[in-house]
Amino acid sequence: MLASEPMGGPVKSIRHPLLAAVLAFAAFAAPEVRAAPAAVIEGVQMPAWVERAAIGAIRRTPLAPGMELRGGDELHTGTGARIYVKLSEGSLIKLGENASLRILDLAPEEGGLFKAALHVLEGAFRFTTDILAKQRRRDVRIQVANVTAGIRGTDLWGKSAPEKQTVCLIEGKIEVGAEGESPVTMDQPRQFYQRVKGETQPVGFVDPTQLAKWAQETEIADGAGAARSGGRWTATLARVGTQAEALSLYDRLRDAGYAAHILPVKSGAGHDYLVRLSRLASKADAEALVERLRGTEGVKDPRVSR
Repeated sequence: MLASEPMGGPVKSIRHPLLAAVLAFAAFAAPEVRAAPAAVIEGVQMPAWVERAAIGAIRRTPLAPGMELRGGDELHTGTGARIYVKLSEGSLIKLGENASLRILDLAPEEGGLFKAALHVLEGAFRFTTDILAKQRRRDVRIQVANVTAGIRGTDLWGKSAPEKQTVCLIEGKIEVGAEGESPVTMDQPRQFYQRVKGETQPVGFVDPTQLAKWAQETEIADGAGAARSGGRWTATLARVGTQAEALSLYDRLRDAGYAAHILPVKSGAGHDYLVRLSRLASKADAEALVERLRGTEGVKDPRVSR
């Protein structure tokens, strides 16, 4: 529609990068009836990216709600960031700040069994299953550095740090162990397994207060600037008069891990271009994101709307 609409001189000069920026968002936002993907981004507190193999290269793209994931993808979060990944069988993977997660394998449910293999390269994560999904059959393996946990309907938290790997059971039952060692079974809430400087420690119990602190490392706080599936708020970061200005800010934001898009709007005989972040969870989230980016070069008179 945008390419064929008689919008005057400025539209005739729309180059492929701008058209791609506009149409990519439109296609992403358009509803489509098809089978549910095995994994999808449910929420993201930016900056966050996915790295995906393309022809002859690795493509780095900012994460946004609704984005589908597949085997081979590698997710990354920046400082202060969080990601929620919803699996088709009902579980939720939460990733904390400055973290990396590689999806080794991801298979939709076949014969009633969902299979996935994940590798936490660094940072904190949580795997949790809601009540309605607890009885579904799943075979999920999560590797934390060289420690592997086998999951069949449970809730756990873990973290990969340079000299320490932690896996803590919150609910359910798991088998966990390091490469070359016999796995141990944990079936009591707040049991945790650790390896420190390559040495496996005795399984112990974590204090509830400490567990609560750990859990906060992977939670998206209300009003912290998150975009969520179903979010209806938008942060308009700039309204500029040229395509070059719009593309320049668009590129900088996306390189920094913010899923910006461009919307052309009529302005007199020509057009202006809005550079925006959409699907924000609330007005408070939109305002928080605006304040975070207010000093960014190219952000001009930012505002929020619904």
